[in-house]
Amino acid sequence: MESDETEAVELDALDRQLLHALQIDGRVPFSRVAEVVGASDRTVARRYHRLRSAGVLRVVGLPDARKIGMADWFVRIRCTPDAAPAVAAALVEREDTSWVGLASGGTEITCVMRAHAGPVRGSLLLPKLPRTSRITAVTAQCLLRIVAGESGWPGRLTGLDPEQAAALARPAGPGRAARLTAADRLLLPVLARDGRAAAAELAAATGWSESTVRRRLEELRRSGLLYFDVDVDPLLYGFTCEAVLWLKVAPGELNGVAAALAGHPEVAFAGAVSGAANMVAYVVCRDADALYDYLATRIGALPGVREAETVPATRLVKRAGATPPRRLSPPVPPGSGPGPSPGPPW
Repeated sequence: MESDETEAVELDALDRQLLHALQIDGRVPFSRVAEVVGASDRTVARRYHRLRSAGVLRVVGLPDARKIGMADWFVRIRCTPDAAPAVAAALVEREDTSWVGLASGGTEITCVMRAHAGPVRGSLLLPKLPRTSRITAVTAQCLLRIVAGESGWPGRLTGLDPEQAAALARPAGPGRAARLTAADRLLLPVLARDGRAAAAELAAATGWSESTVRRRLEELRRSGLLYFDVDVDPLLYGFTCEAVLWLKVAPGELNGVAAALAGHPEVAFAGAVSGAANMVAYVVCRDADALYDYLATRIGALPGVREAETVPATRLVKRAGATPPRRLSPPVPPGSGPGPSPGPPW
């Protein structure tokens, strides 16, 4: 676990306001944030660039798998400890992976893989995995529905008061249906590296004018094809314990458990998946003792949960977006062909 850079960065009230604002709108103008929080444009921009340069903040723009004919799979790879780093490194290099992490003390690798939806193309998922005799088991479970965490980890949503948050919210209302074009596929890799890339950079990548870029971004966002994910290390907020929970839930209780998880502040992401453990949740707790309390009092109180497996996250080696982070941060679990490799917004 490499946390020196994280420990060297301390968040003050303005930093937390900025991070909350980015969670609401990943491309919100710094001038708008400054107006709402009562700071100068230059100060807000300087804070953003400081956090981004330190490697503790990323904003990435990603396509919604469900709207482009793709499916996300949660893959668990069990292997011998000596093989884990090499297998994880191979997964990091793939364009169809995200959220690659070491778990269970380095004996398990978790990741999200993206594949074409449907039984025929989906069957090609597993043969793509690295081949080595030191892999002892592989499971793959398809994400059926996101039930919590589409707005990000609640721990990040503490910087702004309700009035400020409302002032930064994007206008409600669905946009017109849209489909990805060839030019959009030139746009997406740039946004996967930097969700706040300037219109000039996006125009250079697509051959469009800057006004066309802005208009197309708005169309893609309003149609739901494009969303923005904010990646911030929970250590910055003083949370040191992260884990993946694999829950076996009675089918008739899925909706009730999903609603409960959506209301838990510890839950950064939760989704219904295929398989015997049919609900996965990524949780962030203050420390191991807080994780115990959460399991005993919150998860244990849910009547539909038959079994719960807790997998401590050890080290994250790739997050969402086109490239792995510049530094390796503590745990998190874990494109139609070449392109960005989105994952859940935890």
